[in-house]
Amino acid sequence: MKLFGTDGVRGEAGSFLSAQLALRVAMAAGIYFKNHSKSNKILIGKDTRRSGYMIENAIVSGLTAIGYDVIQVGPMPTPAIAFITENMRCDAGIMISASHNSYEDNGIKFFDGRGDKLSSEVECEIEAIYQNDELLLDAQATEKNIGKAKRIDDVIGRYIVQLKNSFPRELSLQGMRIVLDAANGAGYKVGPTVFEELGADVIVLHDKPDGFNINEGCGALQPKDLCEGVVKFRADLGIALDGDADRLVVVDEKGEVVDGDQLLGALASYMNDRGTLRGGAMVATVMSNQGLEDYLHGKGLKLFRSDVGDKNVLEIMKKENINFGGEQSGHVIVSDFAKTGDGLVCALQVLALLIRTQQKASKVLRPFDLYPQKLVNLNIKVKKPLHTIVGLSEKLKDLDEKHIRHLIRYSGTENKLRILLEAKDAKIMNANMDDIVEFFQKDLNA
Repeated sequence: MKLFGTDGVRGEAGSFLSAQLALRVAMAAGIYFKNHSKSNKILIGKDTRRSGYMIENAIVSGLTAIGYDVIQVGPMPTPAIAFITENMRCDAGIMISASHNSYEDNGIKFFDGRGDKLSSEVECEIEAIYQNDELLLDAQATEKNIGKAKRIDDVIGRYIVQLKNSFPRELSLQGMRIVLDAANGAGYKVGPTVFEELGADVIVLHDKPDGFNINEGCGALQPKDLCEGVVKFRADLGIALDGDADRLVVVDEKGEVVDGDQLLGALASYMNDRGTLRGGAMVATVMSNQGLEDYLHGKGLKLFRSDVGDKNVLEIMKKENINFGGEQSGHVIVSDFAKTGDGLVCALQVLALLIRTQQKASKVLRPFDLYPQKLVNLNIKVKKPLHTIVGLSEKLKDLDEKHIRHLIRYSGTENKLRILLEAKDAKIMNANMDDIVEFFQKDLNA
C-alpha cells in the first residue's frame, strides 16, 4: 500500500486514515527521525477537524511508544508548525490536516528539523519501515525509555511575531480595512490577531469552527461570501485562507477574485523593484498560465517551472537559489520568511505592495492579461496509467498541432483526473476540452 501522496498521507478519516494507520505511520516516522535525533522531541499541530483528536492521540501513542517526547500545540496553521519545529529545535514536526478537503478527510504532513517538507526519498524510507513488522516491534521502548507528551498553548505567540516581522517595520496597516475569511480552519485565531496588531480594521468571516464546517462553503476554494463581504464593508482587500492556512485567495476592492498567476506576477515584479527578488527569477508550476511567463520575460525575469505541489516549487527554489515561488492555487512561498506556502505571509506582502504603490488592488494586482485557460477536475473510477490509454497519444498530438498547451495528470490525494488546456483562442480551447473530457469519461468511467 502506498502511503504518501503529493502532500503527506491523506484520506478519509476512520477508513483509510484510521487510528491504527496513524499509530503505525507515527512509529515508522519516529524510527526514521531517531536515526538523526538531536533533541528527542517531535511537535504536533492540527487543524479544526473533529477527526484530529483521534489521529493526534494515535500519533502521540506511536511516538511515545518508541521513546519520543511529544509537544502538542493544538490548532495551528501548517506553516506555523514548520516554523515552530525549527524554532523549538525539534527533530521533526507533524501537521494533522487535509488542507482544502472537506471535514471527512484528514491527513498527516511531516517536516524535518529545519522545518522543510520531506523529500520523496525520505518518504520512501518511512514507508519501508512502516511495512517492516519486526522493526516496528523491536523499536518499542520499555520502562524509563517510554516517551512523554505535553500540551503547550502559548507557542502561537512565536508564530505571530514571525509573521509581523515579515511585514516592513516602517509600514502600518492603519487605515486599511480587510475582510478575512478564515475557512473555519487553523488560521481562525492567528489571522485576525496579526492584522489587528498591525493596525488594520478587520472584519472576520467563518471563524467559528465546530469540527465539521472547515472549508464548508467558505475559504480559499469558495470565496463567494468574501467577495460579497468586501463590497458590503467597503474594504480595501479580501483575504481567504484554506483549512490549514497554507494558501490564500485575494479579492480586490470591487469584490472580484484576483487570479493566482496574476498575483504571483505582481508580487515578483514588486519584489524585483524593491531589490529583494533573488536570482532575477521565480518558480511556478506547470499549471501556471503562459501569460505569467511572458510577463516576467518582458521584465527581464525568468520563470522556472516545477511539478505540482509547493514541495516541488521549493525544491527548485533551493536548487536555483531563488526566494520566491508558488502555485496559481494560492500556495505562495516567500522563503525569506517561510519554509512552505503561507497564506498570511503572502497576504502581508500584498498589503505592503498596496501601501507602497498607493494603488487599488484591482489595478496593481492584475499586471498582465491571462491566456484563456480551463481546468477540469474529472471524477474517475480507476487511475489507469496514462501511457496505456489507447488513442491518447493521438489526442495530445492533435492538441499540439493546434498550439493548445495541455497538462493531464491524476490527483495525488483524490480519485480525480486533472485536465488543463490553454490557448490564445478560447472557443477552440473549449471545444477541445469537451472532446477530451468525453474521451476520458468513456475510458476511465466505463
